[in-house]
Amino acid sequence: HLLLFLLFVGPFNCFASYSRATELFYSLNEGLPAGVLIGSLSRDLRLPTAVGQHPAVLRPPLSFTLASHGLGGQYVQLDNRSGELHTSAVEIDREALCVESSGATIFGGSAAVSSSSPSSESCLLLLDVLVLPQEYFRLVKVKIAIRDVNDNAPHFPVPHIRLSVPENAPVNTRLAIEHPALDPDIGTNGVQTYRLRDNYGVFTLDVEENESGERTPYLIVMGALDRETQEEYVTVIVAEDGGTPPLLGSATLTIGISDINDNCPQFNNSQLNVTLYGNSSLGTHVATVHAVDMDLGSNAQVTYSYSQKVPQPSKDLFHLNESTGAITLSTKVNGDTPRLHRLIILGNGPGCIPAVITVLVTIIKVMMRPPEVVPRFIANEVEGVVYLKEMEPINTPIAFFTIKDPDEKYKVSCYLDGDGPFRLSPYKPYNNEYLLETTKPLDYETQQLYEISIVAWNSEGFRVNKVIKVQVLDDNDNSPVFSEQLIELSIEENNVPNAFLTKLHATDADSGERGQVSYFLGPDAPSYFALDKTTGVLTVSTQLDREEKEKYRYTVKAVDSGFPPRESIATVTITVLDRNDNSPRFINKDFSFFVPENFPGFGEIGVISVTDADAGQNGWVALSVLNGSDIFVIDTGKGVLRAKVSLDREQQSSYILWIEAVDGGDPPLSSTAKITILLLDINDNPPLVLFPQSNMSYLLVLPSTLPGSPITEVYAVDKDTGMNAVIAYSIIGRRGPRPESFRIDPKTGNITLEESLMQNDYGLYRLLVKVSDHGYPEPLHSTVMVNLFVNDTVSNESYIESLLRKEPDISIEEKQPQISIEPAHKKVESASCMPTLVALSIVSLGSIALVTGMGIYICLRKDKKRHRTDENLEVQIPLNGRINLHMLEKKPVEISNI
Repeated sequence: HLLLFLLFVGPFNCFASYSRATELFYSLNEGLPAGVLIGSLSRDLRLPTAVGQHPAVLRPPLSFTLASHGLGGQYVQLDNRSGELHTSAVEIDREALCVESSGATIFGGSAAVSSSSPSSESCLLLLDVLVLPQEYFRLVKVKIAIRDVNDNAPHFPVPHIRLSVPENAPVNTRLAIEHPALDPDIGTNGVQTYRLRDNYGVFTLDVEENESGERTPYLIVMGALDRETQEEYVTVIVAEDGGTPPLLGSATLTIGISDINDNCPQFNNSQLNVTLYGNSSLGTHVATVHAVDMDLGSNAQVTYSYSQKVPQPSKDLFHLNESTGAITLSTKVNGDTPRLHRLIILGNGPGCIPAVITVLVTIIKVMMRPPEVVPRFIANEVEGVVYLKEMEPINTPIAFFTIKDPDEKYKVSCYLDGDGPFRLSPYKPYNNEYLLETTKPLDYETQQLYEISIVAWNSEGFRVNKVIKVQVLDDNDNSPVFSEQLIELSIEENNVPNAFLTKLHATDADSGERGQVSYFLGPDAPSYFALDKTTGVLTVSTQLDREEKEKYRYTVKAVDSGFPPRESIATVTITVLDRNDNSPRFINKDFSFFVPENFPGFGEIGVISVTDADAGQNGWVALSVLNGSDIFVIDTGKGVLRAKVSLDREQQSSYILWIEAVDGGDPPLSSTAKITILLLDINDNPPLVLFPQSNMSYLLVLPSTLPGSPITEVYAVDKDTGMNAVIAYSIIGRRGPRPESFRIDPKTGNITLEESLMQNDYGLYRLLVKVSDHGYPEPLHSTVMVNLFVNDTVSNESYIESLLRKEPDISIEEKQPQISIEPAHKKVESASCMPTLVALSIVSLGSIALVTGMGIYICLRKDKKRHRTDENLEVQIPLNGRINLHMLEKKPVEISNI
């Protein structure tokens, strides 16, 4: 009764104890290898073993199964029997799997946590495990916290950080550095400190941490800055994490010092002395003042003005350019003009006290006025600069010059001073008129600017120079020129897509847009080549295959931006270099060769043709025999297959070889082919007579044997095949009382009685049977002696044996047996004879068994009268040999026909 109670109540107790849901929490480091034990569910849940506490209660084994094979299931392996949880072959990378948020980072399941849930920095792997069978069913929620390891170095989001600091920044100024370093690791494994490799003695770094734990580096100014002394500092900022050992990341930090207006204009001199002739023309340059401000931009702009101390007549006489500081003569000097002028000029900067310079201008009175040079420009002229296009024709007019004496007292002459393709000549019929023109075409690429002078002097030796500048304007008269007209390139086949080939370079001597070169592929270029229009970088967008095409040749164009554009053409040749990417290929995967047997050793059996699409060493192929190398050999170069020895079909009729072809690449590639060698039969084996076994045996033939009855048979085989194995039987010699009484079937070798035997036909008959094949070109044969003793009994065996030992006097009949060989296609007809043949075979076997039994009985009876030692009289008849009837003796076999 107690046993029945336990069996009934026990399962319900188990179900009540283990049917509730349970949570387990484990933790492990990321990046662990496969097979690391995480925990044992059966042990940690304190589940019972297969045998309960009561020995009479046998509990079924527990089974642990993952409820789903989601994201979390691929990282663990659960033993279904023991409940042990191990890491799988998929390595856990915490940074790749977990996304940081304000709460716990959880993947693989719901975000519900128990009271023992980890901190907000944890990364949880959630698993649902079912515990079976039903008696112990429970759902176990397993939470695995992935602990961070220091497997990531800090890195800056940008490689180059730029920071601007004003030069008047006070000491201890703090500037936040944008783009702080990032580290996927957490806690102490994240970024902890920053430092500068070179602080130049004026900078340092500090780190501030906000409420969320982010650390931001700050640059602190530790010394005075001066942009005018050094405007930029370049150093390296290094971020270091707190791992063991710590990992580092760095970026270039450029600290630019911004300018402030802390400098004022300054003149190099406080006073400038200038002399001016009284006959100077309007616009004559008197002097130029220049003040320098060390600041930048608008802080360095300087304007010039007269001081209020300068008298108005002086201001009217001399014009001051506010921007350039140039002083020019603005009105004519006359007799009332003062001879000394004190010009106080101010250099004004923004927010600065003006700098002061004094220019003393002394006017020298001139009694005689110099010659005058009056230009009238034909070509385009701006502020004394004449602009001419290159390639203008010869004798292009530039300007007319009128040379005269303002007092009309002196004779004035002139000439051209300076280098260049120019000519100044009198213009007839006018006096004092001169024409300036070109003497040959101008070339911008040779010289862009010419400076010439028109010199006029009078008879008193007074000279005046008129400077003319000629600016040559560029024209699109030059085509781009490639550095090489034939660009020869090479690239290995199987290249990566968009592989770089070369960078084309063409120059254009023209200037500006006319000299800007663009590159284009010619119309004969394949579509998978690309040429960057601006940079001239030539690439190929696809993989090239040398076996498909080895050489490419096409044109490229360089076109300038002039109007109309000019271009030049170069030729690109690309040679695709070979790689060992093709295995040797046999022409056929299976080769078959028919070889006559007894083929001489090292004779040519056949040629194995193999090719390799690769070139050079990669296309060199070596052949070898994988099996049967002790019999066969192959010529590596020519592929000729040979046999080391003569082959005998009767020993083996066919051979199957495997030939391997290996190329010369590195690493080498190979392929194999199957070779079948079939040996053709040659008539090299004569028929072998199996019965009768000896020329000395004989058979007893009863006189009562009926005509047409089978007496015995000659049975022979031939090791050859086909016609070489077709055997014909014939009697070529006879001896006996009436030897023609017996005949032999040429096909079967059966010997039958032709006529009834009479009283005078008793005695020994000896039939010489020739067994011949149908071989070509010459048939082979063997002979055997069939001995028949016609009598009622064998009363005197010694006498018969003595007759057998005598050399028979038999004449040879040269008569070939006639056997009709049916064609192969008639073999189907023989199927209809099968029942008859089977019946005849059964009857023949029964007859042979009966005759054999009778023979044994007779032999046993004879043995009672005499005992003789048995002799083995089997002899193999030699091919075409001489018949020796006395060679061996054998006990006769007595067979009677029924």
